[in-house]
Amino acid sequence: MKTVIIIGGGAAGLMAAVSASRENKKVILLERNEKVGKKLFITGKGRCNVTTACPPEEFTDHVMTNPRFLYSSFRRFDNHSMMRFLEGRGLKLKTERGQRVFPASDRSSDVIRVLEDACRKGGVDIRLHAKVVRVCTGPEGFTSVELENGQMIRGDSLIIACGGRSYPSTGSDGLGYELARSLGHKIREPQPSLVPFVMKEAWCRDLMGLTLKNVSIRVKDGKKVVDEGFGEFLFTHFGVSGPLVLTASTRLGKYQKSLKEGRLTLSLDLKPALSEEQLEKRFLKEFDTFRNKKIPNVLDTMLPKKMTPIFLKEAEIDPEKRVREITKAERRRMILLMKNLTMHIRGVRGFEEAIITRGGVDIREIDPATMASKKVPGVYFAGEILDLDAVTGGFNLQIAWTTGYAAGKYA
Repeated sequence: MKTVIIIGGGAAGLMAAVSASRENKKVILLERNEKVGKKLFITGKGRCNVTTACPPEEFTDHVMTNPRFLYSSFRRFDNHSMMRFLEGRGLKLKTERGQRVFPASDRSSDVIRVLEDACRKGGVDIRLHAKVVRVCTGPEGFTSVELENGQMIRGDSLIIACGGRSYPSTGSDGLGYELARSLGHKIREPQPSLVPFVMKEAWCRDLMGLTLKNVSIRVKDGKKVVDEGFGEFLFTHFGVSGPLVLTASTRLGKYQKSLKEGRLTLSLDLKPALSEEQLEKRFLKEFDTFRNKKIPNVLDTMLPKKMTPIFLKEAEIDPEKRVREITKAERRRMILLMKNLTMHIRGVRGFEEAIITRGGVDIREIDPATMASKKVPGVYFAGEILDLDAVTGGFNLQIAWTTGYAAGKYA
């Protein structure tokens, strides 16, 4: 019986182990941590957004980097295949807003339990505290791996599924890239993605903790629109975050120079449901009703109270002014600001806060149907280590399931 060695007990590694065990292979899964699924455990704030319920034909529309690479493997094991896999093993699922799929229990540990159970039933040999430091090859390709303690483990094929660089505390500290480089693979520069923005404006910090719902953002490089979105937005002690910002961060791959030079801006539409004309009517109605009140009292009916002082400062309006004293020009400034509150992006947070890694093993050196290395016979790759990334909503985990399944089947 041939032996398949898998490096990494995360989402991709566990699925690869399950898939390989179905092919009548001896499977050894090597995990450097004290347990498998450590990063999987914290995804979705511990709830684990396992996949998306979107129609399979729409899936790659949400993949930001190299979507075409997934066509072949995704046809074989798509998001609905993953849902059937989990439900067929007794895990009840639920679909929430944005077609996000979660375990009905809201516990990521239940997802890990299902995968571990499937590995156990498939006879997978899971070895913990087993950090691989070297991949050995011969004239025919892969031969063995060397562990940190000096132990050599021989195998017929190898799947490298040890993640990227996001959440390094879980073990994904970039070791996989070094192993890939040692085999002659090119690595696209790893960058944090699905990550909050650091903003230039100090007033963002003054609004720390404020969440805005049903707002729109537009990220621009000069006049060019980089990203647009509608949803939830959060102010933090360093800038901004929330689903809108995390999704926008996935679009920044081609704009690194502009980001470093401070040319990227983020504009916030606080009233996306209203046109400028409709907003002006709203202002006139409020102004007519509260003519003798100070302007902050009126704005408090239209904005979160915490935001009003900053809004007036940006609009250059004296907060002591009464409504009847507001000029037409000042009212116009407020309307424009409410539809286009602009901030400057100074950078993004680091890998410690990134949900995923953009970049990784160059997919031109990988067979898209089997995940096999084109450089070294017997070596396969799966998951975040590959130069594939998507928006938030279960798409990145599905990439791990899909590529893990393919690698396990063909390794």
